[in-house]
Amino acid sequence: TAANVISDIPVLITAVTDPVAAGIVSNMENPKTNISGTTDMNPVAKQIELIKKFLPELKNLGILYNPGEVNSVVQVKLAKEKAKEMGIKLEEATVSNSSEVSLAASSLVDSVDAIYVPTDNIIVSAMPTVLQTAYNNNIPVFASENNSVEQGAIATLGIDYYQLGKQTGSMAAKILNGADPSEMSVESSEELKLYINKSSADRIGLEVPAELMDTADTIFEE
Repeated sequence: TAANVISDIPVLITAVTDPVAAGIVSNMENPKTNISGTTDMNPVAKQIELIKKFLPELKNLGILYNPGEVNSVVQVKLAKEKAKEMGIKLEEATVSNSSEVSLAASSLVDSVDAIYVPTDNIIVSAMPTVLQTAYNNNIPVFASENNSVEQGAIATLGIDYYQLGKQTGSMAAKILNGADPSEMSVESSEELKLYINKSSADRIGLEVPAELMDTADTIFEE
């Protein structure tokens, strides 16, 4: 936690989804300690809006996650809030280890229109299993980060981690030039990118809206 870090040594974090929930800082805007950096908190609400653009009739959305992972719980909370706002029923399936992923994904495919995967370490590491289970049942899978889309998820509006690293580096440069991390807000990504896997969409007969094809930053095709 923040209290365990030697107070006179500047510390920068990066790609931590929720530094407050993780106990690293007490306040995103004003850390008041020697710790600052960047967060890779997903734009969960925007990602669910993206799914709706692919599936205008979306009523039931499945979500896979590990309830023991704090960052995943935070994302699921955000997903619940957005789903309720949009009149979408969110159906949860949870796992505690990778061996449970196949069964959890299978439990969703008969009752959902799509599956959403947050940046959950267990689920993301088992993405091929999720994709195989879902696509065998013609259920589209939407991800939270670009690597999962490259593997086969349909799409995401996500963070460019290379740019997030550069952003963190810029903060480090400021500290080296005398800036005080205790007065530096934890920053989020300055830009989001749209990633689409056209091959996966074609595989299950899902049409990609023309407006999304035209504005996508990266399109994966065979």
